[in-house]
Order: sequence, then C-alpha cells, then structure tokens
Amino acid sequence: MQRSAPKFKARIDSLLAQIYPEADQAELRQHIIEAFWPEGSSTRARARPAGNNLWDETDTIVITYGNTIVDGVHKPLDLLRHFLEENLSGAISGVHILPFFPFTSDDGFAVTDYRAVNSALGSWADISRIADEFKLMSDLVLNHVSSFSTWFQEYRQGHPPFDRFFFEASPEDDLSSVVRPRTSPLLREVDTAMGKKYVWCTFSHDQVDLDFSNPEVLLEFLRVIRLHVDHGVRIIRLDAVAFIWKEIGTNCIHRPQTHAIVRLIRLLFDYASERLVLLTETNVPNAENLSYFGNMNEAHSIYNFSLPPLILHALLNGTASELNRWQMAMPPAQMGCAYFNFTASHDGIGMRPVEGLLSEEETGALVESVRNFGGLVSMRSMPDGSQRPYELNITWYDAMQGTVEGPDEWQHERFLCSQTIVMALEGLPAFYIHALLGTPNDHDGVAKTGINRAINRHRWDYDALRAALSDPTSRQSRALSDMKARIGIRVKQKAFHPNATQFTLHLGDELFGFWRQSLDRAQSIFAIHNVTDREVTLPSVSINLIGGADWIDLISGDRIATSGGDITFAPYQCRWISNRA
Repeated sequence: MQRSAPKFKARIDSLLAQIYPEADQAELRQHIIEAFWPEGSSTRARARPAGNNLWDETDTIVITYGNTIVDGVHKPLDLLRHFLEENLSGAISGVHILPFFPFTSDDGFAVTDYRAVNSALGSWADISRIADEFKLMSDLVLNHVSSFSTWFQEYRQGHPPFDRFFFEASPEDDLSSVVRPRTSPLLREVDTAMGKKYVWCTFSHDQVDLDFSNPEVLLEFLRVIRLHVDHGVRIIRLDAVAFIWKEIGTNCIHRPQTHAIVRLIRLLFDYASERLVLLTETNVPNAENLSYFGNMNEAHSIYNFSLPPLILHALLNGTASELNRWQMAMPPAQMGCAYFNFTASHDGIGMRPVEGLLSEEETGALVESVRNFGGLVSMRSMPDGSQRPYELNITWYDAMQGTVEGPDEWQHERFLCSQTIVMALEGLPAFYIHALLGTPNDHDGVAKTGINRAINRHRWDYDALRAALSDPTSRQSRALSDMKARIGIRVKQKAFHPNATQFTLHLGDELFGFWRQSLDRAQSIFAIHNVTDREVTLPSVSINLIGGADWIDLISGDRIATSGGDITFAPYQCRWISNRA
C-alpha cells in the first residue's frame, strides 16, 4: 500500500478533523504515519477487514505481573517464562504481562519510561522470548505518567515539547461533574519554571494526567506502540482510556475526542502488517463500556467488566436471576470483535459496571460477604461528597469461600463453576494467575504497602510454589490441574470460538445456561452451570436435544439421553452437553 493512498488519507483526515480541528491536518497526518511506520516498516496493501478473525477457540490468556514469581536469583521474566512453559503450554495461548516498565507507584501504572523494561524484571530480550512462544499483551498507560518521569521533570523546567504535555486546571474551575475512581484531590499544586501550576491527577498525585489536546502527546504514544510491536507485542491494552480527554465543565470521561483517538489507533492497526489486537480497559457501567466497540471501528475487544460482580452475586446468593437478565440483554459482538471475559484481575472486582444491574441491597450483601471472607472494599467519591464502593479487593479463590450465609465446604467447586462459565461464554477467556493458582488473600502485602489491591498481588517464591504444585492435595495443585483440564477441553471445541453463536437459555434461577453453535453449525454445546449449593434436576426436554445425535457431557463424559428423563446437577456442577465428543 502507498501510505498516501487517497482512501487512507481521507480516513485519517476525517478523524483528525474531530480531534484536532485547528491543526494542519496534512502535516499532522504525515507525522502520524511516520510515528507508527518509521522508515523501513511495512504495511498492508489494504485495511484488514473487520470480519477477519484474529482469534479462535484455542485462544486463552493468562494475566500476570512480571514479578509474580521470584526466587532472589534469576530474573523474574525468566522465571515467568519457565513457569508458563512448564505448566501452561498447550492450555494458554497468550499472556498479558502487566506494566513491565520502570515505575514509582501503583504496581507499575505510574510509568517513568515507556521505552525501557524494568531492570528488576529483565530486559526487552526477555520480553521478546516470551512473545516468541505466546501472544503477548502489553499496557499502554496513556492517561498519565509518573511525577518522577523525565517527561514531568522536563515539564516543570519548561522545556519543550514537554512544557505542553500535561493537563492544567485551576482550583477556581467548576470540576463538580468530573467522574473519577478515586477519593484523593483531583488537582496537584506544583512549582514550575513558569510559576505555580495545578496539574490534573485522575488517579493519584504521583500519576499526572497527560494533555491529549496537544497532538505531540499522541505522536509520542504511537512511537511507543511501534516499539512494543517491534519487540513482539501483538495485543495493546489501552489502560484507563476513557479519561484521556478533558474539557473543563464536563464529566471528562468518554469524550467524543477519546473515541476518535481509539478509532485512529484502530485504523493504524488495520493497516499494520502485524496482526494486532486493540483492547480497551474501561471499568464503567455496561452501556458505556459497550460503546468502545464503536461500529466495528474502535476496539477489537473490550473487558466484560459486568461479568465478575454478576458471577460473584450469582454464586454467593445461589441465583442466576440477575446474571440471566443481564446476559439476555447483552448484544453479540460483531464478527471481528470479542468480549474479554474474566473474573479476577490485578485490580479488585469493580462495582461500577453493575450500577443499574444490582440493587443497593444486593451490592451491600456482596460487600458484607467479601469482608467476612477476609476481603477489603475500596471507595470512590461522588459529586455530592458521598462515597460508594468502587471495587471489592479479595483473591477470587477466597471470594468463593461460601455464600451470603457464610463459609461452607464448596469453595473449590464454586471456584471451578465460576471459571467454567468464563470459558464457555462468547468471547476470549482470560485468567489471572492468582486465580489459576488458588492464591489466598495476601494480608501481609496490604500491611506492607497500605494498598488494598495488594491483597491480590502476592509474589510467589518459586521453590515454594513448585512444592505446592507437586502436592496433589494443595489448593494450588487442585486449582491449576482442574483449570488446565477444563481449558484443555474448551480449546478443542469449535462451538467455543469467541464469535460462535450464543443464546441464553431460560432454565430458572438455579441454573445459568446458554447454547453455543460453531460458525460452521456442525457443533452445538449446551453450557449449563448450577450456581447453588443444592442438587438440581433439569428435564432433558428443557434444552431441546435433537434426536439422532449422540449427546455427551464433555466435562464428565456422561451420555445424555434425548428421549426424556432428568439431567442431574450436583452443587456447582457444570455440564457442556455437546453433539460432538
């Protein structure tokens, strides 16, 4: 492709007219092309079609920090690669290594240098070796940068181009409508060569927000993306992207320019010779989150943020009523787009995505249960000065200790049920490493850092972890072996392609079920999950098993009769009833 092709130019110019209407668009377009495709880089002749699949049923992703596994001797990235090769090869196709750059706070999300690998973890060579074996995801922390970064220090000295890199405001401005997930003051006073300034800090005073109304900021991040791609990264996660565009007097979230910037990055990805996936991280109410699919022209994939708290609600209350109601209203992702399904992550279980889905009473019951299971709750400030739960901080395995009635004996079965739902749903399944390992709450980590999220960011000593995994009775061994077994079944089923057809089944409140059909219509799977601590029976006629086919539960191996009778589900049992073994 000639990158000056009229259609390509017109599409960029149309987006630039929305983002930077005052700029010289022809000149800025050329700078964008040179930033993303420096001399010697290759492009596609035409944009990759939106319906061209970038994934299939074999794709599953593990989420981990670069130093989740340590031994005090070897580089953590080498240990991570060894662990992945030894334990997850063949089950996991991709790995999201959380920010692996030099940083000052927020466990990596206050970046000091986007072009370097944290030397305490390893090097770019170590990153590239992992990328040679797994589809690698990296974070583009584009809303903010560390206050100790070179960029911010240069800003304070008034040195161009950084003197215009950060968003400034005044304490006199009306900021009452600003939406943010923290309770700390929004503005930070700093001394600069230009005098006293107030910089915008959405997340913390060590994370200073960048000013994307300056196109130089966007250009700099396009160069960073190219560096990551050249080192083997194939999935780019846009961290906290909803907040990147600010306008005084607005809520400063989901601004039209934000969506246009996402569309611009997607356009560049569509013309890249590499098969790149754009993933947006927007921990917001469901309808707002869905908007980042655009019209198949924004994110390839979006985090399915409502899923974790709804699964938690279902399993702790023994009812799939709200989960069923939500799933029936969820639109299928168009071909070429996919939900990113998960329960646990490096952050907490976000509660904003269930605003309007769960009542205040239901939310309160989850909060109380999580606290009873040793978890914590992080709050956010409301415009009226009140506070509401922002996220629940607890390891996923410990969140499965019991129900709203208290702990019980079904923790492991409840955990497996939660993860089996994630495996079967339309979309790409992702598993946080501490869920795969059944890691308990790390209260020592919270005490040392004073950060609630540290409860779910334990660092495993590799020798201790390997000893636990070698003991078949340990919860680490049971969690990982049972998860690998189910993932191993999942990746062989074409009906679990991320874009395979899905319909929610009406099976009552005790069962969460849906039907999946492969893109070639050859395979059907009825994925049904008992979300209660009681045995449940289901008349086989309820799921319309077509006669003449041999139906089998892929998980248990049970043959399922089509001529009538009941299908029995033990507490938290899951069945994948398929016409193809």
